Amino acid sequence: MTTRREFVRDSSLAAVSLLLSSQFGGLSLANAAQSGQMLKRKIPSTGELVPAIGMGTSGSFEVASSGEEYNALREVLKRFFAGGATLIDTAPTYSNAEDNLGPLLSELGARPKAFIATKLSGVTGREEGMAQFNNTLKRLRTDKVELLQVHNLRDWKTQLEVARELKKQGKVKYVGVTHYVDSAHDEIADVVQQSKPDFLQINHSVTHRGIEKRVLPLAKDLGVAVLTNRNFDDGALFGRVKDKALPGWAAEAGISSWAQMFLKYSLSHDAVTAVIPATGKPDRQSDNLKAGFGPLLTAAQQKEVIELVA
Repeated sequence: MTTRREFVRDSSLAAVSLLLSSQFGGLSLANAAQSGQMLKRKIPSTGELVPAIGMGTSGSFEVASSGEEYNALREVLKRFFAGGATLIDTAPTYSNAEDNLGPLLSELGARPKAFIATKLSGVTGREEGMAQFNNTLKRLRTDKVELLQVHNLRDWKTQLEVARELKKQGKVKYVGVTHYVDSAHDEIADVVQQSKPDFLQINHSVTHRGIEKRVLPLAKDLGVAVLTNRNFDDGALFGRVKDKALPGWAAEAGISSWAQMFLKYSLSHDAVTAVIPATGKPDRQSDNLKAGFGPLLTAAQQKEVIELVA
C-alpha cells in the first residue's frame, strides 16, 4: 500500500526543498509565509482569530515518553509553532497523549503560544467531570485550557454544565461538544441548537460530507465555531487517489500534495474554523501546515475533488 510519505513525494507539483532554520529543520514554510500569514478564522462567540490548521494528538502522541517517536514529537511541535499554528486537540482518554504534550510544551517554552483543546471524556456526573479536568491540568502542566469539550456527547448536559462552571472560574476560555461519526450528525446538531456552545467538533472529509447538509449551516447561523476531524478518513483517502495526479489547477491554489488538498477541501467551507489532522511525523507536519496558505477551493474545484476520489 502506498504510504502518505510517498504521496507527499510523488504528487508534489512545486519545489519544496528549501530548509527552515537549523533550529527547526525540514521543509520550508517561509516561502508560503512571504505571501501572507496562515489563514485565520474568527471564533464567532468572541471574534478571536485562530489559525485554520491545528493538530490532533489521538494516536500520534500516544507513544513512550522517551525514544525516537517522542523526539519526533518535539520536532513536530517546533514546526507547528514555527509555521504559525496554535490549536492542539487532545483528550484525557487518548492514553498518555496529555502526559506527553504537557512536558513537551513546557520544555519548548511553548505553552503561551498554544491554544489547547481538551475534553471531558468518558465520565458521568459532576464530580467525575471535575476530577478528570483537574487531573488533565496536572498532566498538561497548566492551570487553564483554551477549550474544554464534552467528548462524543457522553453525559453532555451535566458535562457541559461542568465546562461552563469552569469557564466562569477562568480555568476554561471556551466550551464545546464533539463527535466523530456520520451517524451522530443529527444528534450533535440537535445538541448545538439546544445548548449553543462556543465550539463543536465533528468529522468531515471529501468522502464524508454529511455535515454540509445541516451541521455547518446551523453552526454558521448560531455563531458556533467548528473543528473538523478525520479529514483524511483515517488514511483511506490516500488509497483512493493512488496513482492519481493532482488536478492541473492545484499549484495555483498553493497545493503540492493530496494531504493539503484534503485539508483545503474542509477549510473551503466558510463555517469550518480549523482542521485538526494528527501526525507524529515532522515532514507530514510541514506538509499539513502548507494547507493554511494560498487560495481555498472554489465550488467547481470542490466538485472535481469529490469526483476524483469517488
